[in-house]
Amino acid sequence: MTALDDPPDESEERRGITTAVKGRLQQLLAFGSLVVISAFFSVASPFFFTYGNITAILFSTVVIGTLAVGTTFVIIAGGIDLSIGTGMALCAVMSGVFLVHIGLPPALGVPAAILFGGLIGLVNGMNVALLRIPPFIATLAMMLVAEGLALVLSGSAPIYFTGVEGYVEISTGSLIPGVDFPNAVLVLLGIAALAGLLLTRTVLGRYTYSIGSNEEATELSGIDVRKWKIGIYAFAGLFIGLAGVLISARLGSAQPATGMGYELQAIAAVVLGGTSLSGGRGSILGTLIGALIISVLNNGLQIMSIPQEWQNVILGCVILVAVYTDIIRKRRG
Repeated sequence: MTALDDPPDESEERRGITTAVKGRLQQLLAFGSLVVISAFFSVASPFFFTYGNITAILFSTVVIGTLAVGTTFVIIAGGIDLSIGTGMALCAVMSGVFLVHIGLPPALGVPAAILFGGLIGLVNGMNVALLRIPPFIATLAMMLVAEGLALVLSGSAPIYFTGVEGYVEISTGSLIPGVDFPNAVLVLLGIAALAGLLLTRTVLGRYTYSIGSNEEATELSGIDVRKWKIGIYAFAGLFIGLAGVLISARLGSAQPATGMGYELQAIAAVVLGGTSLSGGRGSILGTLIGALIISVLNNGLQIMSIPQEWQNVILGCVILVAVYTDIIRKRRG
């Protein structure tokens, strides 16, 4: 039995309650920000609150949110993953390779593409935990490797899923009879619920928080931190693979250069939702709210015909505010 398996004493319980209250307040603050931003764009454009536009926002949230849910585990554990965007593009390409070039049926090709994302995460975890390479450097290198491999394997051209029966419906179809509600949104809600349970109700979640809070103390308590770190990165990699499948199914093609920029948006979503870049604190619900904020911002700025250059400036400022807010939270304990 490890120290983390022992019953918590009274001071630990009080600290846990305080942390939970702070987490709820951060979620409320993020939700309030989402409401304010949505209200602003709804006043600025009558098109914002139409059904078609809301569906477009949800579709955008699916990709950012799927990447962000996995990244939440990595950041809570005190790490970072810069390879999630290009890794997603590589997994989309691998889905094309499995289904179009090799000819596997979707029942085999889709899980294979998702597992390939887990392999990317596994390599990241081994580089960080076994070789002691700083996460920023290890995943930056993987970002370049994934980008290059996606271009090489696709021949720098899209792979179209024409003729692969049922693949596009993974994202755009609707499981609910008579209701035009995209499957991709249901997938995001399902994996978010599952990830939330894993983070709050299982050993994986408990050790993830513990490693991010104090890695040395966790190791001294008898936990094999290196093994769990590898597992956390590999687990997060599965979300990279799933995001690759969802975005390629939505587009009907695997675009080798489609992932650039998603890493920053996903990390921003995680931080906006209250997860600390220093590790040890965060929630899946907060991450979903953060992903919605990023999607609403992207969508609203496009509706208002803000030039792409200025959209990048505004998104960059939002990320800076999120990081600065996290620094202030850390200073206040």
